[in-house]
Amino acid sequence: MSTAQHKIGSGFGARSTADDVLRGIDLSGKLAVVTGGYSGLGLETTRALASAGARVVVPARRPATAREALAGIDGAETDELDLADLDSVRAFAERFLASGRTIDIVIDSAGVMACPETRVGPGWEAQFATNHLGHFALVNRLWPAIEPGGARVVSVSSAGHHYSGIRWDDVHWREGYDKWGAYGQAKTANVLFAVELDRRGRDAGVRAFSLHPGGILTPLQRHLPKEEMVERGWIDENGKPLNPEGFKTPEQGAATQVWAATSPQLAGLGGVYCEDCDIAEPAPADGARTGVRAYATDPAEAARLWDLSAELTGVNAFA
Repeated sequence: MSTAQHKIGSGFGARSTADDVLRGIDLSGKLAVVTGGYSGLGLETTRALASAGARVVVPARRPATAREALAGIDGAETDELDLADLDSVRAFAERFLASGRTIDIVIDSAGVMACPETRVGPGWEAQFATNHLGHFALVNRLWPAIEPGGARVVSVSSAGHHYSGIRWDDVHWREGYDKWGAYGQAKTANVLFAVELDRRGRDAGVRAFSLHPGGILTPLQRHLPKEEMVERGWIDENGKPLNPEGFKTPEQGAATQVWAATSPQLAGLGGVYCEDCDIAEPAPADGARTGVRAYATDPAEAARLWDLSAELTGVNAFA
């Protein structure tokens, strides 16, 4: 039975930092894999986990850039991985499995947002392919190393999932591409992935979570022209945030994924979408972009997406 999608009263909130939620938690001897762990929220996630004693593997599309960003973080290491290239995913997973190490935490933090129409692999839409299919293949290929009886997989979604459910008749947006709709579908896929992975993994003691980290100005916005961010009210003409209180710092933005990955408050729970360092409530009926949409946590939708993803990637650890 899935965990109820309701707050548990964690005692943390929107302004809690990754260090706050890790206070008193010792991750010595634990190994985490953090995609995107060298930029934005991912970099802060890597720093916080390593500070708590974890060994953190950061697979990166640009390993040299990652090594430079992670210099000085004891316990962090890099490897090469391009989530948009399934051969690269396979090669990374094979190298890791050959090391004989086991994984306690996977945080799927890498992603692209609202990019121009881009095709990867066999013509797949880039946001769905990178944000979802690449992570789907990665976790399934790493499954033999994911430690039973306590490991957690954290899928970083966002409030962007409110923009779109899964477009079953055209998941690759071959008709009428809309960059925000495509982003929304990819973020919904991140939530559904956690729902179904948790269902499949819980008997082995592996639990999965998804989350919205909050609004943060990071390199994730690299595809957005300044004019669009001004129009959305995020920044002024000089590039300064118009509502600094409305955005989180990277330290605050990383907190929810670190909390989902490590908090003892979530023991025995899983398959839920989180925000502000707590389990989120269902989205309100008035259409506000808070909480989680029902289509993103629907078990039937999750199972259907898993089957489609396995068919597209040719990978399924549970087959």
